[in-house]
Amino acid sequence: MSKSARQHMINVQILRRGISDQNILAAMGEVPREDFVEPGFDEYAYDDRALPIAKGQTISQPYIVAAMLDAAQLHRDDRVLEVGTGSGYSAAVLSRLVTEVFAIERHASLTEIAKERCRILGYHNISFRTADGTKGWPEAAPFHAILVAAAAPAPPPSLKQQLTLGGRLIIPIGENPAQRLIRFTRLDRMNFKRDDLGGVNFVPLIGAEGWSQAERGPYKP
Repeated sequence: MSKSARQHMINVQILRRGISDQNILAAMGEVPREDFVEPGFDEYAYDDRALPIAKGQTISQPYIVAAMLDAAQLHRDDRVLEVGTGSGYSAAVLSRLVTEVFAIERHASLTEIAKERCRILGYHNISFRTADGTKGWPEAAPFHAILVAAAAPAPPPSLKQQLTLGGRLIIPIGENPAQRLIRFTRLDRMNFKRDDLGGVNFVPLIGAEGWSQAERGPYKP
């Protein structure tokens, strides 16, 4: 894959859908998405869709990655938490946009793969952890933004409380086919503004403050 494939993705899938933040476009033009897909899926890396990865998870559609980054209203000196790191692609893009990224994945094997991919590419401002992402990363909090790449029944209270004042939580809420991407902006200690950003389709967020594995079972798109 070449940089021209990434530029075509940006022009056709992202710019045409109204996302024009130059920092986001540059970051997505830099990170080689083909390095974050499963072997055998390289030729589909820049397709306009999510792709399967190990452990029944997915690497999100490029436009959805861009839309979540855009909704997070990021600044260069932000500290950002990503929940549901998966293959590491979104964390890699985030690392080109902000000072510090904290990436949580519940599957240890995926954590190690994502960590190694980012190390090889020289993305050294990402900290990785295998843990229940619904509980966040308390000792690294507060965060200016939290991006969650899995759908919850409701926003996890731990994540909301780990935001700075003015911090943004971007998270899919609900069950398929009725998931909605929601931005919660922290106004004060207890109050949050809620913005509905549209319909999405994510794997379920499994954890103490999300769905239980027994409730959700295997992911069914």
